[in-house]
Order: sequence, then structure tokens, then C-alpha cells
Amino acid sequence: MNKQSFKDLINGDKPVLVDFYADWCGPCKQQAPILKQLTERSGDKVRVVKIDVDKAQAAAQQYQIRSIPTMIMFKDGKIVWRQSGVQPLHTLEGLVKQFSS
Repeated sequence: MNKQSFKDLINGDKPVLVDFYADWCGPCKQQAPILKQLTERSGDKVRVVKIDVDKAQAAAQQYQIRSIPTMIMFKDGKIVWRQSGVQPLHTLEGLVKQFSS
């Protein structure tokens, strides 16, 4: 993904949840089905984007990703929430509800 399209993506009026992960990361593998459920249950209220830190090192550096998984919620191009570690579905659904209204 190039920088311009990512910038366009996070500048939309819809919240964007970005999951910084790696294929070799155990907790990231635990997070994946939770994000899938979130996408299914939230419909078009949120866009979920996964960024592999090994393939997108510039993005990982730009957002100072120190541990994975790290999730960042963007709204109108701004970071409105950030957390490292596996996040439960109810937490993520609460964020979608908070930032999609």
C-alpha cells in the first residue's frame, strides 16, 4: 500500500482500525479471528486494515510500533485510540460505536 492511499484511507469520515501485525506473531494470530468477527458484526461502520510490519517497515516506524499486535483507530486522519496486545471483541465494538456516530 502506498503512502497516499493509506493517507486517503485514514482521512475518511469512517473510523479505520489499523492492525499492525506479523505472520510469525502468536498473539497476532489470536487477534485475527476477533477482527474478522468485528468486521462481520460492524458492517460498514468501520474499515479494518491489516499492516504487516515486516513488509511495511516505514509505516511501522512512522507510527512507532514497538510491540505487536498494535491497533490504532483513526478518525478524520487523526489517531483517536491506540493499544498494544490482543484486544477483545467487546472493546473493539465499543470503539466502533464511539467513533462511528
